[in-house]
Amino acid sequence: MEYCTMDIRRKALKALDGDEEAAGRVVEALVKDRFVDDLRYASAFAREKSSVQGWGEVKISYMLRSKGIDSQTIAGALKEIDRSSADKRLGKLAAGKYRVLKDDPQCRLKLLRFLLGRGYSYDDASQAVEAVIRGGSDDI
Repeated sequence: MEYCTMDIRRKALKALDGDEEAAGRVVEALVKDRFVDDLRYASAFAREKSSVQGWGEVKISYMLRSKGIDSQTIAGALKEIDRSSADKRLGKLAAGKYRVLKDDPQCRLKLLRFLLGRGYSYDDASQAVEAVIRGGSDDI
């Protein structure tokens, strides 16, 4: 299991009764010996959340930022997501939700909101919504 620097610092602070200096030394040693690597953590996180949970890049990026990962590392991690698989998942999510909402007068809006909540960009989500409503959900 991977941990990011912030998680390790938090664990070290708890184990060392709040001793900032000692926790800093522990984290520094773990990073130096490559037991803790934020890029490795971010890449594993991005791949797992994209493939297993069906999250979009926006949500993954937001969650990594909340863990103290810098934007350059996040950009590197997002490159490891298989774009074609992510697009297929987006299409399946949109098609599945459309089946539930198709008789709702606010179907388009609710479907778009659902996909945005899953962390897909507005452009990707709106293209998926249009494709599903047109009946071409396989073309996404």
